[in-house]
Amino acid sequence: MTVVSPDSEPSALPDDLWAEAMAAVAQRQDRDAFARLFSHFAPRIKHYLMHSGSPALQAEELAQEAMVTVWRKAALFDPARAAATTWIFAVARNLRVDALRRRQGVQSSEDAFDFDLLQADDPALDDRLHASRLNERLRGALRLLPPEQQEVLHLSYFEDAPHARIAAQLSIPLGTVKSRVRLAVAQLRRLLEH
Repeated sequence: MTVVSPDSEPSALPDDLWAEAMAAVAQRQDRDAFARLFSHFAPRIKHYLMHSGSPALQAEELAQEAMVTVWRKAALFDPARAAATTWIFAVARNLRVDALRRRQGVQSSEDAFDFDLLQADDPALDDRLHASRLNERLRGALRLLPPEQQEVLHLSYFEDAPHARIAAQLSIPLGTVKSRVRLAVAQLRRLLEH
């Protein structure tokens, strides 16, 4: 039985798999790869933008615009220069800066952005500290879940396995997988709210 390790980082896929998805989008306009990128990054970008001070509606619009830019400019991504996560969040951050400049009357264009500057892009210290604290709280909350809930969460969120494949792998009904995921997420939410 696979159990979520308390030392696991809460990312759905290792960054090299995100880089592979980016390559698939760049080389073949792979819609499935883009759908995986979109479903993972769009909500995280929106949260990041809201945390950075953007109103919810603007954060939603900028997150969508960032993902459109990822689709259009995926060929510019170079995994040797930056991680896919870094590159995608830099796109979002720069769109936010452009929006702020437009609001202040300064002209800016996404085409003027130099993507080669992304290699030095590191999160700010306070953002890393906040993320580290959230990771600690999440790992602690995960340890409090029953093992069967840890297992389905690990397979669903950390290994990105569809519910049907989890049901087959664990030899349990699909409804049981969905119930365990729903119960685990609700329990995590309660644990993290305190």
